This record gives sequence, C-alpha cells and structure tokens, in this order.
Amino acid sequence: MLVLLPPSETKRDGGDPIALSLDALSFSSLRDARDEVLTATSELAADADAMMRALKLGPRQAAEVDRNRRLSTSPTMPALDRYTGVLYDALDAVSLDRAARAYAAEHVAVHSALFGIVGADDPIPAYRLSHDSRLPGLRLKGHWREPIRSVLAGHTGLIVDLRSEGYVELGPAPVRPDSVFLRVVSVDSGGRRRALNHFNKRAKGLFTRALLETRPTLNTRDDLLAWSSDAGFRLELGAERPSSPAEIELVA
Repeated sequence: MLVLLPPSETKRDGGDPIALSLDALSFSSLRDARDEVLTATSELAADADAMMRALKLGPRQAAEVDRNRRLSTSPTMPALDRYTGVLYDALDAVSLDRAARAYAAEHVAVHSALFGIVGADDPIPAYRLSHDSRLPGLRLKGHWREPIRSVLAGHTGLIVDLRSEGYVELGPAPVRPDSVFLRVVSVDSGGRRRALNHFNKRAKGLFTRALLETRPTLNTRDDLLAWSSDAGFRLELGAERPSSPAEIELVA
C-alpha cells in the first residue's frame, strides 16, 4: 500500500546538519526532474522580488526566499516531520512510536512541488514552492506530470490518494481497481454532501495516523473499507469515472 499525502505551505525549521542529497531520496527515477526544479528555484531566489512574485508572497513572508536560497546547504529532516499545518498537526508524527515510523517509511509518501514524490522518511530541507508557483522557463504541471504518473503507475499494490486536486494535476494516480482518491465530506440533516476545507485536512491527518498506529495489511479497496469500519472511520464509495481513480468519501 502507498498512502499519498499533500504537502503543506508551512514547514518546520532546523533539522540535522546534513545537506540535501538527491541520491538519498526515494523514487530515484525522479532525480533528474528534481535537479531541474531545484536549479530553477535556486536561481530565481537570487532575485528576491521576482521570487516573491512567483510564490505570491507578502512582505512578511520574505524569509521564505531565504529558505530557497539555502536549499543546498540547509539542515534536513524527514519529510513527515518537516511539514506543519492542520493535516500534519493532526498526524503528529513526532509522537509516533518506532513501529509506526517504520510503517510510515514503507507506506507513506508526500507530494512536493519541489521534489516530486518523496518518502515519509526522506531527508529534505525547508523550502517554499507550491503546485501553482511559476518558475522561469519551467511549468511545474508539464514538468512533473509524466515522471510522477510513471512512478505511481509502477507501484504495485493499493494506492490511497489523499492529495489535493492541485497536486493530482502534477501527477495523476493510475486508474485501476486498487487505486482510490479519498475525499472528505460532511452530510447534513437532509442528506446533502459537501466537501470540507479546514476539517478536510484534519480528517486526513487523523486517518493517516490511525493507519500508522494500527499498521494493517491492505491490498484492495475492500480491505481499506473493512479496516476503516473497525478503526472508527466512515468510508463510502463515491463517484467512479472512466478517466480517474474511484473516489472514496470519508464522512467527517
């Protein structure tokens, strides 16, 4: 099983005094694509004003440019610890035990606009780049779409896609019976369903944490549905489209 998480705009500072090594990251077929985005981001960061426009940053966010200037020399830490925000606060990776961390290293990945798909335990620096950021001469969607599509298509086993739709556009998961897209919804008293925003992220964090704590062996969509019921989550089959993975709705 591979659980795909979205990244977060916010990152934790610090880490181990070991600089980024692309050779230390999972999914090695993405190395050249990563190198191109890193180079473009570092070069743009030399012009602070241009970088802030590209990242849509305000004056109080100027420190994000400094992060991108120091990508090759900054401390690194596991991706699951680097990201902060609602989803990652709910996941609370720092409190996981050793067995849960080992399970995450094997089964969880994060989709970064800078690095593509990275493993939960991959050491990365703090950075700022989003799926809709603009880099000179490099369109992130066009750059990442096929390499990431290929990586995900080559994964054997269940794929549970928790990414936002913006990151799905940077590399879709394969359309097959053991590939699902999880959407968080609420149901009102009239039975009407609507997607959630803030609580969407929190629900995904709690859902992922439950997987890491219980460490199930899940090979199929039916396995996932059965596990979720035992774990206290309400999962229901959603829309099925010929060109997209089947949806599963997490009712929060």
